[in-house]
Amino acid sequence: MTVSTKQQRIAEIARTHRQEALNTLAHHLDHEWLEEAFRRTRKSGAPGVDGQTAAEYEENLSENLDSLLGRAKSGSYQAPPVKRAYIPKGEGKEPRAIGIPTFEDKLLQRAVVMLLEPIYEGEFSDASYGFRPNRSAHQALEALWKKAMELGGCWLVEVDVRKYFDTIDRRHLRKLLRQRVRDGVIDRLIGKWLKAGVWEDGTRHRPEEGTPQGGVVSPLLANIYLHEALDQWFEEEVKPRMKGRAFLIRYADDFVMGFEVEEDAHRVMEALPRRLERFGLAIQEAKTRKVDFRGPGRPGGKADDRRDSFDFLGFTHHWGKSRKGRWVVRRKTARDRLRRSLQAIARWCRAHRHDPVRGQHADLTAKMRGHYSYYGVTFNSRALARYAYQVRRLWQKWLHRRGHKKAMPWDRFQRLLERYPLPQPRIYHSVPAAKP
Repeated sequence: MTVSTKQQRIAEIARTHRQEALNTLAHHLDHEWLEEAFRRTRKSGAPGVDGQTAAEYEENLSENLDSLLGRAKSGSYQAPPVKRAYIPKGEGKEPRAIGIPTFEDKLLQRAVVMLLEPIYEGEFSDASYGFRPNRSAHQALEALWKKAMELGGCWLVEVDVRKYFDTIDRRHLRKLLRQRVRDGVIDRLIGKWLKAGVWEDGTRHRPEEGTPQGGVVSPLLANIYLHEALDQWFEEEVKPRMKGRAFLIRYADDFVMGFEVEEDAHRVMEALPRRLERFGLAIQEAKTRKVDFRGPGRPGGKADDRRDSFDFLGFTHHWGKSRKGRWVVRRKTARDRLRRSLQAIARWCRAHRHDPVRGQHADLTAKMRGHYSYYGVTFNSRALARYAYQVRRLWQKWLHRRGHKKAMPWDRFQRLLERYPLPQPRIYHSVPAAKP
């Protein structure tokens, strides 16, 4: 029986016994299952505290998987701490902390996620899009567009949960897990990951709250937690009490709520902090607000497009006219995201300015295409063009600073671009706003 067939069987059992906990899952963990987990685990990440790379682990893959399987099932597996690293977050801001697990730990976490996903995918809300199979940020964006257009605009509530992944109540999380999964092997492994802690400056720190930083299992655990804390509450308790239509769109811990009636938005804004507090969570009041996002020309809407906008998943959402003169919800790259992207390019160009131009061109091309593949949505051409222009300016600036003999004034740089052209902006995602 293949891994995918086993997953289908798990999903079927979970659907049949929706109100019961599954007591036996670990028997699916075998050599073949771990081989598939190895195949699905990203190999290019930095090594964890043990310094072992994916390539080194693969040299004795069969023996390593057998050893891992034995330790996981016997209970002797020791979850290593994640290595803490920091990446720049933006101008004037403190760097963002990230966690780097060991490769073997990522592999085992992937194997457990492959067991749990079939159970929870049949239960998760349609409003949830983050870190789920066959779901993406662009699907969340399209769902938001459709909901806002169906309502002709709305009163939108923008919410920011304070340090969500770091403040999850572990006892509450494990209680939620045991409502559906009571397999001793899986429960023990998750407990070890939650307590593994982080390694920084030669010291192991063990936070008492939150999910494992950088862990493969962390996004799934976070989705399980917010499914109970937010998604079900909104669907089963909030919507039936509303005077008008309402919707929720969530991507991991980033979510927005839309309401047809302003009073409904106000009531939910008052109730939400109390609801999240029951799960040990808190909102950042300074970043949580109600937005008048009613469409122009609609009852209560403003006559022009000078109105409130909001940011979600890296885009600023605002009202504007389509090429056919219709008022539609438009999107452009959020100002802070564009700034951060260009700052990252500037740092890279400075660090690699002495590399061969051919290599610089290849890397910059990949970076720019990655930017376009996410931000290349209908009506965002102006922000994409600005990004492309600024990248060219930054590349020329740091090539020019390599030294007197290798100076790169603008006219010479233009000739270089003829030989090494940078990719032009491209729209990858046509949104419904572009349709008649």
